[in-house]
Amino acid sequence: MVSKEKKLYEVDLYKPIQKFFSKLGYEVQGEVHHCDVVALKNDELIVVELKLSLTVDLLMQATKRQKLTDQVYIAIPKPKYKMNSKKWHDLCHLLKRLELGLIIVSFLKSGPKMEICFSPQPFNKQRNKNYHVRKRKKLIEEMMGRNVNYNVGGSSKTKIMTAYKENCIQIASLLERNGPMTPRALRQQGTGEKTLSILSKNYYGWFEKVNRGVYTISDVGKKELGNFPEVVNHFLVAEAKHNEKH
Repeated sequence: MVSKEKKLYEVDLYKPIQKFFSKLGYEVQGEVHHCDVVALKNDELIVVELKLSLTVDLLMQATKRQKLTDQVYIAIPKPKYKMNSKKWHDLCHLLKRLELGLIIVSFLKSGPKMEICFSPQPFNKQRNKNYHVRKRKKLIEEMMGRNVNYNVGGSSKTKIMTAYKENCIQIASLLERNGPMTPRALRQQGTGEKTLSILSKNYYGWFEKVNRGVYTISDVGKKELGNFPEVVNHFLVAEAKHNEKH
């Protein structure tokens, strides 16, 4: 890669891109009607926008160029972070969602080299949904599995109340009130199919096994329950209704 002492400019991206498309038979020119790079072969028009990093301004520029042609690329220097990272995959997804192509330029000792990561193409929404059908199912299951609207949207660096944690609180509160219980007895109180797994894995350290197949709440669990009064109260009410029916 280029040495740290050498500062890059957007114009440094131009030459390798011009050379690449020229070899493919395109007429290539820079700065044509505010477009950074324009390549033309017969009726095929390609526009490339150059930037040193992916920015909102670059995306706005590129999507404006889509008024002129479907073949719009953005070109940036090869990023310093790993290209198999989550950040990189998320950025690529965004560009594909916008139906833009991506070119990266590497600055090597032997000279600059450009590479087309992917070309512009229509984004298939249905295929994308089908690919992520399991994530969609998990999202809906998580939402439907929650009983208390405990979280505030946009929160950061705060503990999130999940359906799993609610389930743990439900089990812990039952054990605190009733003493040691079996997974079967807990399930009869409506704790659900994951009861045994929650007790045996003991992710939060809230439970203790006192006998074969019998569990109780730990001192850690008793202390932690005090942090979730709304959730505990919800399950107290639910338990009272359950007992009335039975």
